[in-house]
Amino acid sequence: MNARFIARVRIVAAVLSAIAAIIIGRLYVLQILDGKAYAGRADAQFVAPQEQLTDRDSIYFSDKNGTQIIAATLKDGFTLAVNPTKVISAEALYQTINPLVPLNHDDFLAKATKQGTQYQVIADHLDTSIGQKLQAEELPGVVLADDRWRVYPGDSLAAQDIGFVAYNGNTQEGRYGLESYYENTLARTDGDLYSNFFVQLFGGVEHVLQGQVQTGDIITTIEPSVEAELERTLVDYDNTWHPALAGGIIMNPQNGEIYAMAMSPTFDLNNFGQVADPATFGNAMVQNVYEMGSIIKPLTMAAGIDSGAITATTTYNDTGCITVDAKKICNFDLKARGVIPMQQILSQSLNVGASFIATKMGPPVMRDYFENHYDLGESTGIDLPAEQSGLLKNLSGTQQVEFDTASFGQGIAITPVETIRALATLANGGYLVTPHLVRAIHYDTGLTKTLNWQKTGPILKPSTAQTVTQMLTTVVDTAFTKGMSFEHYSVAAKTGTAQIANPAGGGYYTDRYLHSYFGYFPSYDPKFIIFLFAYEPVGAPYSSETWGTYFHDTVQFLINYYDVPPDR
Repeated sequence: MNARFIARVRIVAAVLSAIAAIIIGRLYVLQILDGKAYAGRADAQFVAPQEQLTDRDSIYFSDKNGTQIIAATLKDGFTLAVNPTKVISAEALYQTINPLVPLNHDDFLAKATKQGTQYQVIADHLDTSIGQKLQAEELPGVVLADDRWRVYPGDSLAAQDIGFVAYNGNTQEGRYGLESYYENTLARTDGDLYSNFFVQLFGGVEHVLQGQVQTGDIITTIEPSVEAELERTLVDYDNTWHPALAGGIIMNPQNGEIYAMAMSPTFDLNNFGQVADPATFGNAMVQNVYEMGSIIKPLTMAAGIDSGAITATTTYNDTGCITVDAKKICNFDLKARGVIPMQQILSQSLNVGASFIATKMGPPVMRDYFENHYDLGESTGIDLPAEQSGLLKNLSGTQQVEFDTASFGQGIAITPVETIRALATLANGGYLVTPHLVRAIHYDTGLTKTLNWQKTGPILKPSTAQTVTQMLTTVVDTAFTKGMSFEHYSVAAKTGTAQIANPAGGGYYTDRYLHSYFGYFPSYDPKFIIFLFAYEPVGAPYSSETWGTYFHDTVQFLINYYDVPPDR
């Protein structure tokens, strides 16, 4: 009897302990994990039942040491409103409020005296200190409600990458950039607050393991100092060469992590409503396609070597101009070089030489490399919205001239992010990486998931990538102007100047160009690949004239900032 009694007591005690643990856990979730959200929801219902306070997880930059720095978060403050039925003197109330919250006089009076209403919003997003000062005044008719809104401490830093939160109809949601792409991860909903406790406690682990969407903070690969340097470079370039658009990407060619991606013009994320042209919000690096010009020549060279159509020591007779399918193709200066090796195609950026490689490969082989090896006609899978795919329609036929022009980057149009991914195959031994901006997600459940991004290949033989890397390093060491090479560092690079198509009359403009520049370093174990481009710069016809100094300075910045040791 005593043994049974003791066993029953133990069972009852165990059950009570379990219930107590559940209750304590539930209180922890309510008061600690979701306390602020519940309080904010209650405040919102008290003042304006149709509105609810913004409830959204954060976005973080990652510096070179792995420290997380806030890129997007929430700020608490107040919304200022008036109840016209309780306002004694609208003019006197205006004179009291205006020194703290500058307001339009006529608009304020109209709202403060509006008949038949008890709630007129005067201003939102007030700092807590200002709201507290107004509360202390105890002004008749003044209503102060808790407010919470999205803020971006970096202002314009990585604006097109981050995106912003704005109304879409009656709903606030991420618009553009990461805010939009990761909307389901960042946006907390009523369901997140009121879901079953056991799902919150135990379901998070299962969902993370199964790859299901859970809300949480996103940790980006964007390095804020590198991003700031790239943006400063683009501003300087704009001020000197006045392009319609300039942009750049700095990426790890080994795994696709993007340290910086920027465009100019840009905008302030905290004041996006002041932007006149909504096109500024878009990300041209993933949404626009361009004929890239001569930076495609290294890809043509690699395809030729990899397919066996040529070798690095192959020679050809450069005549300056050739006629293919009744169309003329010429070097940029119309000059013939005579019998020269493949290296000179890259060192002197010779269109006739690139055409020679395309002809040696033939349409089926070249099409296979551009479409199926480099995937230039496919989206990269970057974690940004509205990514476009390259336009390779000219490679669908059999006319040799289309392949010859594509060999030096004309007649096909691709995005900057497709371009840098394809060029990264030369730097990483022949692999296609997935460019991406998010490294990990820190879920609200407390778990952190490191994201796995696809890396396929090799799509080129490692020996091919090595050979073309040697050739591009020779370009920098021997063909670049004095002061643009690096004595103690190996750098592989190539410039690109493309004619811009004339949509009105066909053909190409004779005075409008796209200037591009790419490179990676250290050449034989690259940590960084850099891509720079400008659409319609003014004042110089060639990319080497406009981008050379900026590329050199960007490489030097990365060397100093990351303390990259010399490799020679």
